[in-house]
Amino acid sequence: MAALTDEDRKNLLKLALSTIKSELKAGLKILRPKKITSGLKEKRGCFVTLHKEGILRGCIGTIEPVRSLIANVEENALNAAFHDPRFPAVKMDELSVIDIEISVLTVPVVLDFKDGEDLKEKLKPGIHGVILSRGWHSATFLPQVWEQLPDKEDFLEHLCRKGGMEKECWKNKETVVKIYEAEYFSES
Repeated sequence: MAALTDEDRKNLLKLALSTIKSELKAGLKILRPKKITSGLKEKRGCFVTLHKEGILRGCIGTIEPVRSLIANVEENALNAAFHDPRFPAVKMDELSVIDIEISVLTVPVVLDFKDGEDLKEKLKPGIHGVILSRGWHSATFLPQVWEQLPDKEDFLEHLCRKGGMEKECWKNKETVVKIYEAEYFSES
């Protein structure tokens, strides 16, 4: 995986903000980076998270590396601002108090575990993003979510409920658990 430079990070944050602004005001151009580095071209999963005065305001992402990072950031910025079903669309007058965070993901890998205790033992809070899936149900928490839910059982139960599964689904061997890591950065 190509490492992101400080300039790449700044360019991605600028891209996300300008993408949202261009959707809000006709005629504004999207500020795409002039120099497209290998890190920006690489297919990477990513999430764009919006916080308004420290409170979640939108978060949409792509877990699997299906598009270039630059294309993913642009699309996920639009989706986080205007298509997160939990929130109304962002308005222009909110932009001055919205902080944009971008999380660039590693490719998820299946985590083998014997039982719930073994799973808890293998998880690294603050390092691992976790995906739980069973049948049609699936949910993920980025590594940053450990800050709000530092207890492993609490974290996993919230994730099960987020995915529409029973709260102890994480103990069930039918549940597929994948982990990934994220590099995240924001304007602040």
